[in-house]
Amino acid sequence: MTPAETPAETPAATTAESEVAELCAELIRIDSSNYGDGSGPGERAAAEAVMARLAEVGIEATYVESAPGRGNVITRVAGSDPSLPALLVHGHLDVVPANAADWSVDPFAGEVRDGYIWGRGAVDMKDMDAMMLAVLRQLTREGRRPRRDLVFAWVADEEAGGVYGARHLTAHHPELFEDVTEAISEVGGYSLEVDPSLRLYLIETAQKGLAWMKLIADGTAGHGSMLNSDNAVTELATAVARVGAHPWPITLTPTVRQFLTEVADAFGIPFDEHDPQPILDRIGPLVRFVGATLSHTTNPTQLGAGYKSNVIPGQATAVIDGRFLPGHEEDFFKTVDTLIGPKVRREFVHHDIALETTFDGALVESMIAALKAEDPAARAVPYCMSGGTDNKTFFADLGVRGFGFVPLRLPADMDFASMFHGVDERVPVDALQFGVRVLDRLLINY
Repeated sequence: MTPAETPAETPAATTAESEVAELCAELIRIDSSNYGDGSGPGERAAAEAVMARLAEVGIEATYVESAPGRGNVITRVAGSDPSLPALLVHGHLDVVPANAADWSVDPFAGEVRDGYIWGRGAVDMKDMDAMMLAVLRQLTREGRRPRRDLVFAWVADEEAGGVYGARHLTAHHPELFEDVTEAISEVGGYSLEVDPSLRLYLIETAQKGLAWMKLIADGTAGHGSMLNSDNAVTELATAVARVGAHPWPITLTPTVRQFLTEVADAFGIPFDEHDPQPILDRIGPLVRFVGATLSHTTNPTQLGAGYKSNVIPGQATAVIDGRFLPGHEEDFFKTVDTLIGPKVRREFVHHDIALETTFDGALVESMIAALKAEDPAARAVPYCMSGGTDNKTFFADLGVRGFGFVPLRLPADMDFASMFHGVDERVPVDALQFGVRVLDRLLINY
């Protein structure tokens, strides 16, 4: 056969594994920064990119724009067994802002370097957005059908409270989530390597509640040179100091207790519930995720008072970022009110419930099976998240049981916690490829 007669090579079939990195990079290149005040570009361009990629393989989707530029995309895949409840798989398209001057790369270039995809949203959470898209496209191309209905949702505004995303959808379009009883989304499913023969995969089953509180002290305004025993600034400053310095006691919720027990067992060390620090020391940088779930927290974040150096103001304000444990909200607020005292009042800037579910059931078993099929060294453990996601904020109102499950097998030395809202945010390409294999197994078999 002459060179001219040599048959052309057959192009490799497109798979979720082969395209997930480019899908992730494509979404990162779309600046969907959410400044929380409506001044950002919005999520419409990212939502349109998702719609276009779905349309390429013949998937129809619903586009919901809750406000100009605030785009949401939802599609449902029919399962083979209509008697089974539906599963929601959701991710948010907005990202927190990034100051390019602080980064080693352009945060919106979607650059692939050293086996990582770099850019704002690489782990929070355009990685999952891309994994969802890649798996759904592959299922459709191959004509495979899941056992139950799957609802995929790419939503807006998670980084600023979900008003234009999950809140709008659940309030105005609940029919899109008909028969959904469970959900998976962000900040869970990632690995913590104990040794090459054992990796813990943290699945989020609980979230602390949120209480952003404005403290207000009223006093008597007057000249700064005069005696004043009713100074609002003094009253407020004293209250803020008490709240910020309060030593909240360790309180182990069921999820946190189970997590600590599992970690202690994995590392072969004793579990002392009165001194969990030796266990926390073993999980490295992930302690930033977990350490704050052993107690309530109250961190002062803002102060405001006065307009001139020689005028005592009549009012002073502060903001406290409070996070309370599931099942202990009443105790939290009772203590806060005692700390601020009778002369300072508080108002909510934002208030979300705490949430906790058990680490059991068919979905949990399916997540464990999918992880172990791709990583025989996997052991799934539940954990509590110190922040909050759309799983808690709004989908729980529809009776949906939510889990954090973005399966990523990470390098043992990767400081994953620092990637969230951090400088030089990045995700390993092979972790994304691992993730789509796990998600494919979960979604087709559950």
